[in-house]
Amino acid sequence: MVSTKKRIWPGQGAGWLHRARLPLYCALLLALGVGPMGCGGGGIENDPILRLSAAESLEQGKQLMEQGKYGQATKYLSHAFEVEPNSATGREALLLVADAHFAHGGPDNLVQAEAKYRDFLNRFPTSDRADYVQFQIGNALSARLERPDRDQKPTLEALDAFRELLRIYPTTEYRDEAEAKIGELLSLLAEHEFSVAFFYYRYGLPGASVNRLHYLLDTYPSYAEKDKAYFFLGQAYRKGGQEEKATEWFQRLRDEFPDSSYISDIPSNG
Repeated sequence: MVSTKKRIWPGQGAGWLHRARLPLYCALLLALGVGPMGCGGGGIENDPILRLSAAESLEQGKQLMEQGKYGQATKYLSHAFEVEPNSATGREALLLVADAHFAHGGPDNLVQAEAKYRDFLNRFPTSDRADYVQFQIGNALSARLERPDRDQKPTLEALDAFRELLRIYPTTEYRDEAEAKIGELLSLLAEHEFSVAFFYYRYGLPGASVNRLHYLLDTYPSYAEKDKAYFFLGQAYRKGGQEEKATEWFQRLRDEFPDSSYISDIPSNG
């Protein structure tokens, strides 16, 4: 009797099946504008990564990460995810792609890291690593912070990410670190408010400066440099011709911060 079982030639195995389907796979993804590595420009013959199974590619990517070769690692890890996007191997590979971009650092890689972490959460919201991924979204954002006198959009987004972590995962092991990060971000936002207030003060807009300083003190009661805010409130009121208000804030500075270096700068009639 002639066997009807399909013959698998030596050395083919599952890898052969992946290669046999590669042209159709590439054609589909290229048509969608998201073609993976090796689709076109020589294909599998010229890209040894495409000969690897998901497990093999994942392992190679891990080894490269251990060696600090994050750029190379992302190629192998991305391939592992593309081959088996819904398997445990693919899930691990996608998270490691994000980690590799984050470890590599630099503005472009940090943007990629955030995008990959968000992709992971969208695909696997019930993963047991979800709290870590949310924590890393915050870290990827906070690693791109601007100086206090610049736009604070990344600061606000990072703050939202860490607060979301604590809201969704109140018992997360990253709680203490997230709370510390939140404190740092609030300090940066408060310093941003002071920089705006000082800009107004410097350029002859004492009323706007007063409003901004009051907003700073009301919104960020834990601001570490309240004595500085008190001093410039006094100065702004004085510059605006409100001597009584100026004297009030200079006195608060003396009473609440007797060791402040700003006390010596209070005008003699303050």
